[in-house]
Amino acid sequence: MGSVATSGQEIVLPRHVAVIMDGNGRWARERGLDRVEGHREGRYAARRFVRAARERGIEVVSLYAFSTENWSRPESEVEALMGLIETALLAELEELCERGARLRVSGRREELPAPLRSALATAEQATAENDGLVLNLCVNYGGQVELVDAAKKIASKVVAGGLDVEDVTPEVFAQHLYVPDIPPVDLLIRPGGDLRVSNFLLWQIAYAEFYSMAEYWPDFQPEHLDRAIEDYSRRQRRFGGLALDE
Repeated sequence: MGSVATSGQEIVLPRHVAVIMDGNGRWARERGLDRVEGHREGRYAARRFVRAARERGIEVVSLYAFSTENWSRPESEVEALMGLIETALLAELEELCERGARLRVSGRREELPAPLRSALATAEQATAENDGLVLNLCVNYGGQVELVDAAKKIASKVVAGGLDVEDVTPEVFAQHLYVPDIPPVDLLIRPGGDLRVSNFLLWQIAYAEFYSMAEYWPDFQPEHLDRAIEDYSRRQRRFGGLALDE
């Protein structure tokens, strides 16, 4: 975790920033547009965010692109979202490679349409050797489902005799998450004004600092990230302990 001095204040950079990309539909509705137009604009906001994060030296970003609960939305919207994610991946792949970014994927990808699964695999393979910013794209993702899937992997090992129940520690459990080698979330950003985590990275955000933006996700600009980082820098992270003055 790095830090820089700005206007007399030390700015502490979070290693891992996660974003619940909320407000696309409301953004579109307030402008008399179809919800899909909001998701389309949200794609460009994601591009701005990833660029801004890389420029500021953040190591890992996680984007909540599609949740396990989003399947309950109208079929036309779901199909549009699947197509937008696929299109965005392929369109941004060249820049990801040029900037040394590495794509990781969290979620139950086997339930996704074949073209999207193929696009995810292509982008992962193309960026696998990059050592810059890590983009963890959460697609068909749910925090509770991730914990269940991790528990199943561990249970299978126990049944097969490869792991003793007594050896299951928090560290061992974490090794069975979708992307086990990324650090815990330091800063969780939610646009749109809502104050809930929406089943996102439940294990990884155990001690994350929460930052709520009033603006909808399509309106995201780099200065919003700067404000979030400045706010984060003023927090006193205790991790269950006591503050220095307590």
